[in-house]
Amino acid sequence: MEIIEKALGEGKTTLSEYESKKILAAYQIPVTKEALVYDVKDLSKAAQEIGYPLVLKGCSSDISHKTEKGLIRVDIRNEDEATIAFEEIINNMNGKEKAVLVQEMVKGQRELVIGLTRDAQFGPCVMFGLGGIFTEILKDISFRIAPLEKRDALDMMKDIKGHKILEAVRGMEAADLDILSDILIKIGQIGMENDRIKEIDINPVILSGSKPIAVDALVVLE
Repeated sequence: MEIIEKALGEGKTTLSEYESKKILAAYQIPVTKEALVYDVKDLSKAAQEIGYPLVLKGCSSDISHKTEKGLIRVDIRNEDEATIAFEEIINNMNGKEKAVLVQEMVKGQRELVIGLTRDAQFGPCVMFGLGGIFTEILKDISFRIAPLEKRDALDMMKDIKGHKILEAVRGMEAADLDILSDILIKIGQIGMENDRIKEIDINPVILSGSKPIAVDALVVLE
């Protein structure tokens, strides 16, 4: 893929969130509506196209932990708030690449993690589990070796202890298991078809109603 070749040509080992999601979108994995903005004068147009409320994030290939670096602003409701957030984020960024990812704010109380690791023995392995802050704390995840069939994807989802989160619970609709299965199968496919991809980390995948959407993503190359 062109994005991967270009990054490797520039000596990069990680893709930015924006580039990472371009790869996911190329495989029809649902991602947030977003635009990359380099200059505050282009902010208004991007905001209007995506629609408030927005999330603004610092975006470059050398940032992985945006929250700790003060590079995220959420629930931005109007142009004044967006302009202030944009300037604050740009001022907090260092390095040559300075851009802000302007993103739709996806609402949902359930967060999942989906990923890929390339094992020396087994090759690309797909990962599924509870996401957000719970990924590190609970480590409730399951793995399968790619390529996956739908049966494998459904089994993976049942394997985690917190699998009931996918059911209709507390007035929330059941997760769309067809779309989730499709995402897991496609992540395996990305690993099979792009041997320079070492890892993929999509965290969180937020359930907006029943529909999963990749809200943040990181692709690591080797």
